[in-house]
Amino acid sequence: MNLSMIRYTLGKVTLIVGMLMLIPCICSVWYQETEGLSYIAVSGSLMLTGFLVSLVKPADTTIYLKEGLVSTSLSWILMSLLGALPMTLTGEIPNYVDSLFEAVSGFTTTGASILSDVEALSHTTLMWRSTTHLIGGMGVLVFLLAVLPTKGGSQVNLMKAESPGPVVGKLVPRLRQTAKILYLIYIGLTLLEALLLICGGYTVFESVNTAFSTAGTGGFGIKNDSLGSFTLYGKWVVSIFMLLFGVNFNFYYFMIMRQFRKGFEMSEVRVYLLIILASTAVVSLNIYNMYQSVGDTVTDSFFQVLSVMTTTGFSTTDFNLWPTTSKFIMFALMFCGACAGSTGGGIKVSRFIIVLKSLKKQMASLLTPKTIKKIQSDGKSVEHDTVRSVNVYFVAFTVIFVISAFIISFEGYDLTTTLSSVAATFNNIGPGFNLVGPTCNFGGFTILSKFVFIFDMLAGRLEIFPLLILLHPMLYKSIAVSAKNDYIDPIISK
Repeated sequence: MNLSMIRYTLGKVTLIVGMLMLIPCICSVWYQETEGLSYIAVSGSLMLTGFLVSLVKPADTTIYLKEGLVSTSLSWILMSLLGALPMTLTGEIPNYVDSLFEAVSGFTTTGASILSDVEALSHTTLMWRSTTHLIGGMGVLVFLLAVLPTKGGSQVNLMKAESPGPVVGKLVPRLRQTAKILYLIYIGLTLLEALLLICGGYTVFESVNTAFSTAGTGGFGIKNDSLGSFTLYGKWVVSIFMLLFGVNFNFYYFMIMRQFRKGFEMSEVRVYLLIILASTAVVSLNIYNMYQSVGDTVTDSFFQVLSVMTTTGFSTTDFNLWPTTSKFIMFALMFCGACAGSTGGGIKVSRFIIVLKSLKKQMASLLTPKTIKKIQSDGKSVEHDTVRSVNVYFVAFTVIFVISAFIISFEGYDLTTTLSSVAATFNNIGPGFNLVGPTCNFGGFTILSKFVFIFDMLAGRLEIFPLLILLHPMLYKSIAVSAKNDYIDPIISK
């Protein structure tokens, strides 16, 4: 294992987190808040540490899949541990475990919170919470792909480990260029949303925070009612951008390059839009009697369906009060998730498409055993390894979900709270139902349960396997052998 490259990557991640922590520092200067001193101290320390750790470039810059998985999981754990520090040092979240929960929720773009009064936080900390969404939405390692010195096809192993979805592809032959294109689209959409909100009469602070949270499909709000006090214009702007950030970013590349046919041939995008429209229609009809106008009904239905399916987690109303049919649809959408290659969480639409096509293929094989059929998607055959990885993913997802729910059940809460709390964190949604609904929070859970949620949020964002590999004994045998060779080889060479 290339331990030097893992060390170098973690150093760069530390440096980037420190640099991005300057954003809330600027905010503290603008609002003249003393909380900024803690952020400046942590930011400076991280930048210095990151610079020193990554000062010496490894002689071998190769990253195999194993290194990619380990680098990714350790990077996200490190980001969370570091990101929690300033929130504890300011005293706004004095318990470090609670700060860690908040940081993990931010970086994984979950949006679940232990806070009962968000408005009591300083502008500085509110900006940092939203910034963690911006960092985690596209992934810090995707950004690093543009600057890391790696050999040959090594970059794709980092992309595979961090990017959501069963398949990772290149938009252009050079993966480094792909990373740049993805980030340009990401930042461009974020700035456009912020600009539209400013034009709608919202302050720069409100607009930037909301845009950051929408871009990462995170859902941290700066008001206790989330976006409940937003105007009709504001709700529709956020709704549209939640929809856009839930789309596979390859679609935008095809549109920019005027390859319209390729874009509209993406079956995942079509199914994604169909699910949203169908869910909105059913929910609107189901909750119509609770509203005074069709406009308000459709607005809240469309917003909440998008918020849950794209795993953003914003709320304009307490959907915990909706009828059972609507709540069931919302619960189902928690697992569905957005498109692969988007900033959304959940299982992803593409995986469900592959599973359903696998089921269809199996049924056909039973009727005509001698016929050889392949699963097709967007005019291409789906590789057997991809189908197998999707099936294994569903098994791993189910096992972790059941174990997590079993542990949380010892809290003694009702079944709906227990199951929806795990679903909301594992699928990176944020709010669930009952005691973890849109008007509630996760502050009442024990430390053990919070660590379970922290694990689930990280596993959900990293799509399980990069995190699980850290628990495998073979990994540590490989590290021990590599460390031994790194120690012995220089001696032999002398």
